[in-house]
Amino acid sequence: MMAELTVIGGGLAGTEAAWQAAKLGVRVRLYEMRPQQQTPAHVSDQLAELVCSNSMGSFLPHKAPGLLKAEMRGLGSLILACAEATAVPAGSSLAVDRERFAALVTECIASHPNIELIREEATRIPDGPCIIASGPLTSAALTAEIGRLTGQEYLYFYDALSPIVHAETINLNVAFRQSRYDQGEQEEGDYLNCPMTREEYQRFHQALLQAETITLRQFEQEDPHFFEGCMPIEVLAARGEDALAFGPMRPVGLIDPRTGKRPYAVVQLRQDNLMGTLYNIVGFQTNLKWGEQRRVLRLIPGLEQAEFLRYGMMHRNTYVNAPQLLQPTLQYRRRADLFFAGQIVGLEGYMGNAASGLLAGINAARLINGQLPLIFPTQTMIGALHHYVTHAEAKAFQPMKANFGLLPPPTAQLGKADRYRWYSERALTALRRFARANSLSFNREKAEQAIQLSQAHE
Repeated sequence: MMAELTVIGGGLAGTEAAWQAAKLGVRVRLYEMRPQQQTPAHVSDQLAELVCSNSMGSFLPHKAPGLLKAEMRGLGSLILACAEATAVPAGSSLAVDRERFAALVTECIASHPNIELIREEATRIPDGPCIIASGPLTSAALTAEIGRLTGQEYLYFYDALSPIVHAETINLNVAFRQSRYDQGEQEEGDYLNCPMTREEYQRFHQALLQAETITLRQFEQEDPHFFEGCMPIEVLAARGEDALAFGPMRPVGLIDPRTGKRPYAVVQLRQDNLMGTLYNIVGFQTNLKWGEQRRVLRLIPGLEQAEFLRYGMMHRNTYVNAPQLLQPTLQYRRRADLFFAGQIVGLEGYMGNAASGLLAGINAARLINGQLPLIFPTQTMIGALHHYVTHAEAKAFQPMKANFGLLPPPTAQLGKADRYRWYSERALTALRRFARANSLSFNREKAEQAIQLSQAHE
């Protein structure tokens, strides 16, 4: 009888892993503890629920997230297919209606004949082939179990939820619709922009500095890397008066139609659902108390009467020291049939985490089917990303997201745009050859369709 694969965690990485293994003929038992046990961040029982931004990042071919999406599309990613099917307007980024996205992923997983969805908490690591993809909010019991297995001290960084406002309460006499560097009057733009004068910006900046935040626990205060992975706006504001204006509130590429000039600063809002009734405030993760958020954020021009349907909050992400514990196949070094995937590996970004689930699912299935697990070429974004998190300096290891700096550079001198396009072409060629050599399903045409779609948005 063929061995079954256990996948722990029904997030982006866990569902992708289960899907990939099931496609390869493996029987999968997927454990998701919700709704039996909720987390501080989730609000539903759906698989792959997005608790932070609803954006999957850029899909432009000369951007690293765009290349990652092209690779994953060619490899038949479930998460990417569901994201594309539930997309909402977001310029050159792939953003989704989060409720429809999670519902579609749940439906696909629950209806697959090779996947058994088990709604209970996994408190121990089972014998036999297993993928741990329990995510940033791994339960205390499973965290302790992983700690006992690895003998390693866990590291912590922090992720955030940005506030969401009701679209009808945004003052469109002030806020204007425009994407950065829109060309042509026919382009309406996918973002709502709240412009600020210098005086309005200074008043907002001072309010942030004076606002009351949630009291940090002792271990958070002592963490030298506190919030570096996802900086709250009030912490960034404390670094200098212009820190926000050169960060999430930068006005470049935007013109206020009321003045015909670039604002001093701008707050952008992005559509959060297909109906266009919800908008999230881009880059505005915060640790302010909820009452303070309502008071301070209503100082933003256009949001004076905003109705906040969700306030921002911070939550803990847990990850293992991957360079010390994992092989680039995502196998645990001391147990070949145990894999890790997702944010617990030390990856940032929705698609990066889904990609690690894809890799772990394929490799676990190959191991069960008597084949060698694969190490993807470092010329590909999937290969480079997993090479980094398993080869970085263990003592100073920090989570990483997809970026072109992870790829081997070209030998010839190329301009930035040409270099990035060259990276994309090389990656897809390398992945096609690698897939052919290892009997791995890869559809180059679908991957290139992703690039053609992205080029239409340039």
